[in-house]
Amino acid sequence: MAGQTREIQRLRHTMETCRMCGPQTIISQDCSTNPCFPGVMCFDDPEGNGYRCGQCPAGYRGNGTHCHDINECIEASPCSRVVDCVNLVPGFRCPPCPSGFIGLGLEGIGLEAAVRNRQICDDINECERNNGGCVENSYCINTMGSYYCGDCMHGFEGNQTVGCKEHNTCPNGARSPCHPKAECLIHRNGAYTCECIVGWAGDGYDCTIDTDLDGFPDNELNCWDKHCRKDNCVYIPNSGQENQDGDEMGDICDPDADNDGIPNGPDNCPLVANPDQVSTNDGDEVGERCDNCPMTPNPRQINTDGDEYGDECDDDKDNDGILNIYDNCEIVPNTLQADTDGDGFGDVCDNCPMDYNPDQNNTDSDLLGDVCDNNEDADDDGIQDNLDNCPKIANNPQLDADGDGIGDACDDDDDNDRVYDVIDNCRIVYNPEQDDGDEDGHGDACDSDFDKDGVIDTEDACPENPNIYSTDLRTYQTVVLDPEGEAQVDPRWIVFDEGRQIIQTINSDPGLAISYQAFDGVDFSGTFYVNTRTDDDFAGFVFGYQDSASFYVLMWKQGPQTYWEAAPFRAVGEPGFQLKVVKSETGPGEMMRNALWHTGDTPGQVRLLWKDPNNQGWKDHVAYRWKVLHRPSIGLIRVYLYEADRLIADSGYLVDTTMRGGRVGLFCFSQEDIIWSRMTYKCNDKIPADYTEVRPVN
Repeated sequence: MAGQTREIQRLRHTMETCRMCGPQTIISQDCSTNPCFPGVMCFDDPEGNGYRCGQCPAGYRGNGTHCHDINECIEASPCSRVVDCVNLVPGFRCPPCPSGFIGLGLEGIGLEAAVRNRQICDDINECERNNGGCVENSYCINTMGSYYCGDCMHGFEGNQTVGCKEHNTCPNGARSPCHPKAECLIHRNGAYTCECIVGWAGDGYDCTIDTDLDGFPDNELNCWDKHCRKDNCVYIPNSGQENQDGDEMGDICDPDADNDGIPNGPDNCPLVANPDQVSTNDGDEVGERCDNCPMTPNPRQINTDGDEYGDECDDDKDNDGILNIYDNCEIVPNTLQADTDGDGFGDVCDNCPMDYNPDQNNTDSDLLGDVCDNNEDADDDGIQDNLDNCPKIANNPQLDADGDGIGDACDDDDDNDRVYDVIDNCRIVYNPEQDDGDEDGHGDACDSDFDKDGVIDTEDACPENPNIYSTDLRTYQTVVLDPEGEAQVDPRWIVFDEGRQIIQTINSDPGLAISYQAFDGVDFSGTFYVNTRTDDDFAGFVFGYQDSASFYVLMWKQGPQTYWEAAPFRAVGEPGFQLKVVKSETGPGEMMRNALWHTGDTPGQVRLLWKDPNNQGWKDHVAYRWKVLHRPSIGLIRVYLYEADRLIADSGYLVDTTMRGGRVGLFCFSQEDIIWSRMTYKCNDKIPADYTEVRPVN
């Protein structure tokens, strides 16, 4: 009997140390001896052949007779990285978030609990309130769990002890010739320009108040620049200063813009004097004197080539000398009529020029047809790999100065002049001799015009990109984000100021107006204004647009509201300026529509990257100035919002690498009479001097 007992003990020891043995193992013993681990059910074999143990308790791993604690801290890392995870027997504990962070403590038992419930400790941005206690006009730099007070802002001098006061020097230390309310800007060739700060207007040497933030002062200035002239609509942004009848009031605030005695509302030609209001017989309700197709209905009055005939009655819409009926690109000039794939669409307007696709379907609105769109994009720059001239380095604009098929972003010699870029004094202009007469480090071939596009650098929006020299959204791509149903109509965009001002006039479904210009690093700014007291919904702008399911949108709602369509889920919109990352698995439709309306994350659709903690909605008839900095090379984003010259929202530095470059544009959702004015985009890859590393949030 004693030998049998020893044998059973040896067998039991073997079973306990055998991790491969499952809980159903049967040995010659019964449950009366409590052979199972504490808390584990024991089952006698009905045939009398021993027992079996159930599963180990939560938080343990083993075979039921022997169970050992699972260290969830090591295997699942459930706690925030700013706290020390405590392993319990069984389970784990995450202590409360430390000072400088907001978030709760967490406890749980087992791997499933550790994976499903993770502690989040969000950094408190102390700088968002009262500049963190730093002196006025100085930088408050937020860090993880803390902050510190930095140097005085540009244009100010002093320190945290004596305060920061205005000084009159340029960034290079030279005495500034600019007005105290202007910024001194130094350009690549050493030249400087002066630019009035937000809320002020003028030529930079003289600045005064600009109530509507459209770049024109409330009162005349004694200078020659056009921005010294008195604003012809002081309280409504109109950066183009359009004034059809030549009186003292600009069209946008003139109740009778053409001075024909008929108010703009009922006037069938609001910008062309026609007191008789004679209409044509084409049924489009456009007066005879301003109808560019008097015998053909065309209420939108589209006129691609800008001649006297609207597209609906123009037999050569693009004015390339080829009649529409023979033209394989009706609205894009192409005298050669090249059509490589033979699908009836010329190469210059074919969204798959090498693949036959007469239907030109483009489901995701990315300028690439479905038949040649594979969405394989290793560097996340929005250009699919087989078409990307630098498939492993983000370069959305696809610049290729020497046309060798290798993008500038990954080409050691961009201009093919056999001088490496790192020492080339004209990196994208062929100059093998490297002549530099004034010895300023910039070759003679590109001294004042780096990209040789005919626009000097001080006036060029993108000095290193010959394809972009000024802000111009006269041509844009419309993107409908809820194409199904008839609850609302699509947006209606009207362009002014040579593409620098756009008005959206109707209460509409969510939609975008997207530029065709592509960017890597960009500074995108503009003035936002709602010219009505009707409704309280969303408007904003877009950057990093790659397709209709991939973009950043900065959107603003006036008041709280639950979306009236409860399907596919209940969406609650809150007031306040907010930045969202749109990466939708479904693309445009009801799911995306409700996700955009809803404040917060919607899995598979939208992620809330930042929201102004003040939760303030926009005000009717008040001008706001926005500015966004996007540096895709490191995913850096920062958003500023001004009312007059007062900064009212600042996201601080954010890092998100979801979209590494793209196009810019405008966003609206169920809000009419929105004005985006004095829009400006500038190429800029420079990392701000006050930036300190931020952990990515994606």
